[in-house]
Amino acid sequence: MLKRFWIKKIMIASSALFALLLICLIPKEDKTLTNIKQELEYVDKGINKNEIFLLDVNNYLARTSVALTSTDVTGKAKEILNTLITGSSGESKIPNGFRGVLPADTKILTVEYEDKILKINLSNEVMDVKEDMEEKVIEAIVYNLTSIGGVDKIMLFVDGNILTKLPKTGINLPTTLDRSYGINKEYDINSTKNITNVTVYYVNKYNGNEYYVPVTKYVNDDREKIQIIVDELTSSPIYSSNLMSYLNSNTKLLEISESVDSLDLVFNSYIFSDVDEKEILEEVIYTISLSVKDNYDVNEVSFTVNDEEICKSTLKTIE
Repeated sequence: MLKRFWIKKIMIASSALFALLLICLIPKEDKTLTNIKQELEYVDKGINKNEIFLLDVNNYLARTSVALTSTDVTGKAKEILNTLITGSSGESKIPNGFRGVLPADTKILTVEYEDKILKINLSNEVMDVKEDMEEKVIEAIVYNLTSIGGVDKIMLFVDGNILTKLPKTGINLPTTLDRSYGINKEYDINSTKNITNVTVYYVNKYNGNEYYVPVTKYVNDDREKIQIIVDELTSSPIYSSNLMSYLNSNTKLLEISESVDSLDLVFNSYIFSDVDEKEILEEVIYTISLSVKDNYDVNEVSFTVNDEEICKSTLKTIE
């Protein structure tokens, strides 16, 4: 009897230990990893980056990006304009070192989109700026809103009236505005004949982070615009400021071929940062590609050296 009792006790204990062992061996769900995954999915949902032009510490309108929640054209336009307004709710999206250009209290009255044209109606506070900032306001509106896919031109209204003249400088504006209006304008002309405007992108840094600055140059030069762009980027000194270019001063543009959708550029080997690896610096690709994007109606830029295509940049998706 006693023997059976102890056998029974041993069997119960063994069963309990076996059950406990099984529980320990079965993998548990990592709640920490699950929570992290859920959080990442929540943060990423509905967020997309869009090109935006903001004032940097040197008072240039510079290219950076912000997160937008809207997916339609008018929604994106409202979000971008709100980000540009000083003291607005959208100001929190702006990266360090940058600021919006539109005056505080500017109100977005209406935004309409049709046939690739955005009609923007803002309150009269939008022109409540110093004389030297009037053109910056127009440049910022035009460049920011034409960064939205599908938008080619802007019509700007103030309190319901189309803006055709800047109130302080008296500068006349066309009825419809596009990127040919220019940005961060610089003039180097000695004649009113053969004036060409070409927009060139340079590199700048803030707290170790690089970004790109477009400068529209007005020059007496009838050469092909891409030739002017390359020559500007290889000049030394590059510019009378802290704007930079990483394009080797010995780089030569040998051939230019433009097709319906592409600009094919042939360079000598000085465009390489590493000849053996046949590498071109990202900053060189970006400064040339972004400059082409603002001066040519093409979707791609190809870089060729010694009859070999080294890389191709798709302009509509360049980040």
